[in-house]
Amino acid sequence: MVENTLAAQIWNDKYKFTPQIGEGDENIAATWRRVANAIAQNEPEQIRSQWAQTYFDALQDFRFIPAGRILAGAGTSRAVTLFNCFVMGVIPDNLNGIFEHLREAAITMQQGGGVGMDFSTIRPNGAPVVGIGAKASGPISFMHSWDAMCGTIMAAGQRRGAMMACLRISHPDIEAFIEAKANATSLRNFNLSVLVSDDFMAARANDEQWPLKFGGDVYRRVSARGLWDKLMQANYDNAEPGVIFIDRVNQNNNLSYSEKIIASNPCGEQMLPPYGACLLGSINLAQLVERPFTAESVLDEVELAAITRTAVRFLDNVIDISRYPLKEQELEAKAKRRIGLGITGLADALLFCNSVYGSQSAIELTKKWLGIIKREAYITSAELAAEKGAFPLYDKAILDSPNLQSLDKQTRKLIAQNGLRNGCLTSIAPTGTTSLLAGNVSSGIEPVFAYAYNRKVRGQDGSLCDEKVEDYGFQVWKKLKGDEPPPEELFVSAQTLPPKAHVAMQAAAQTQIDSSISKTVNCPEDIDFAAFSNIYIDGYEQGCKGMTTYRPNAVTGSILSIAAAAPKTSPSEPILAPRPENLHGTTYKVKWPDSAHAVYVTINDIETDGKVRPFEIFINSKNMEHYAWTLGLTRMVSAVLRRGGDVSFVAEELKAVFDPRGGAWIGGHYVPSLLAAIGGIFERHLGALAPIASAPKPVEPTAHRSALLGAKICPQCGAAALHCNEGCVNCHDCGYSKCG
Repeated sequence: MVENTLAAQIWNDKYKFTPQIGEGDENIAATWRRVANAIAQNEPEQIRSQWAQTYFDALQDFRFIPAGRILAGAGTSRAVTLFNCFVMGVIPDNLNGIFEHLREAAITMQQGGGVGMDFSTIRPNGAPVVGIGAKASGPISFMHSWDAMCGTIMAAGQRRGAMMACLRISHPDIEAFIEAKANATSLRNFNLSVLVSDDFMAARANDEQWPLKFGGDVYRRVSARGLWDKLMQANYDNAEPGVIFIDRVNQNNNLSYSEKIIASNPCGEQMLPPYGACLLGSINLAQLVERPFTAESVLDEVELAAITRTAVRFLDNVIDISRYPLKEQELEAKAKRRIGLGITGLADALLFCNSVYGSQSAIELTKKWLGIIKREAYITSAELAAEKGAFPLYDKAILDSPNLQSLDKQTRKLIAQNGLRNGCLTSIAPTGTTSLLAGNVSSGIEPVFAYAYNRKVRGQDGSLCDEKVEDYGFQVWKKLKGDEPPPEELFVSAQTLPPKAHVAMQAAAQTQIDSSISKTVNCPEDIDFAAFSNIYIDGYEQGCKGMTTYRPNAVTGSILSIAAAAPKTSPSEPILAPRPENLHGTTYKVKWPDSAHAVYVTINDIETDGKVRPFEIFINSKNMEHYAWTLGLTRMVSAVLRRGGDVSFVAEELKAVFDPRGGAWIGGHYVPSLLAAIGGIFERHLGALAPIASAPKPVEPTAHRSALLGAKICPQCGAAALHCNEGCVNCHDCGYSKCG
């Protein structure tokens, strides 16, 4: 049932239950059975076995995937929480209170929960501390205490820590907060987000002065546009801080009549009030498409509705059987019974339905599928309210929230009659590790990052070996189509898509989601700063609740490992046909994801009848993996060039080659393969034999596998291979995940 070595390793390391005494999980089916039986214990005894089987059926084939804490902890009697992430309480502005909240965060993380905090309640740096004649050190100084605590918890062998720090855009220390992670060592256990208000966005649009204030006192005023540019520059340079449009979050909150949301969980999919918790699970859309890659392909909407109903009841039961690190967290969770049902495998499901991610058809399908989940989730919650009672803080005022106003009349009528069992029902998590467990389906609502890459996998004897990992959608294509090349226009990836396509998909999904969405807008390294800044404006105008981007940079790095290589001084193979003793030409350097070293392309020219034309080509690299095909290409293309005539077709043929593992950004343009890059070089050379200096400067592609020099190092395997996704990271070599 776990069909590849990597998935088997992840299951063994993260989710397999192995007790000190007695038998544990023999296989993934045993894990599903353990979890299903544990969740069913909250059902009435006479129907317990029935629901245990229903839950097991939903878990089979990874159709419904509970979050990692549930898979790892349910039915084990371990002293852990089944909730993935929490937002901690309001931090008081005094030393005792600050360190009491530090203690609460440590306890929460010790039991496996990630934490989010709003540090805006701590007075700014330099503010007077009444009574002791001292100056305050500001919120960022205390964030370092949390950062050290998280490192200590991790060093003690607990689950890897994940933390989110938030600060309001009006806090006097906001500029220092924006720059807090400008180097590669500061606050590395934190993700950062700025809480941006509607008033600030209006001030930015009108080019007004913006007051920085605390406790009713205005410390100074700054240009709103200037402050926004600083925030955008930090994102451009360092990929942080992200942005949370906090007023929109509260206005669109189902429970706005009873709470104020103050911060986000570490990955951004759950905006929560003090001591709020996120209980997550995802429906795997990729498993629900019938007849993939055919004209008749369709997602089984009846089955989608059925799994939604099962998943809502499943997650509702978790609230009652879970442990809670703090009593305040338990009271909050049970008063509102918030759950976060989402999806994974969206990009693969769209592939199967022949819909290009980011296209209008993909947007409409996404809204349709999420709309079914939303409707069925609310109907199920209303029926559960009739069966088990509404959540304690239920009030009919919830019907006035935007999320419920968009429901059909029949569903709203049912809610008015029965109430709701759950205050909030849907969100979309990153699902990094669980999507790998499910056969490497596309994660959350993200596009496919790479269709194939190599990853280091540890065997049972402790040795490491390279395992080829392929996207689930690509696996299905090969099974159905054999060696037929996948259509480039359909098999788009995070690197080939323009940022506006990312934003459009996030905005479309947000219309059907109660809480928020974990989503990263991938950008090419050479994107213009003004265009980059507009991504956040577009997201705000299209209704997104938060925005995160990722652009390769010197602090977090890119995702590729490409070492520079010295060019060879001699051709890789002598050409056997007659040639002049001396020829002059140009050597071009190409960097590519799958090459451990740079590839050098030399094109030598000859003058015939007063005209200069290319005569031969050599392709060299220290990476011997390329030797056979580069030698063959050298001989074939050189033979064509020596014959003369119109050789422009060589460039066109090479440029048409598509690599299913993903291409790269070069000079601001997507190049579908290394052969296509060589074709582009040949085309430029033919263009009046223009020098390479006239071409755009190549940039490192943002594709799969490892990281550039200066990238973040994986703390588990030591490889520079961490991939950033909504502030969470996954190692593409060994499977390490920080908040999956």
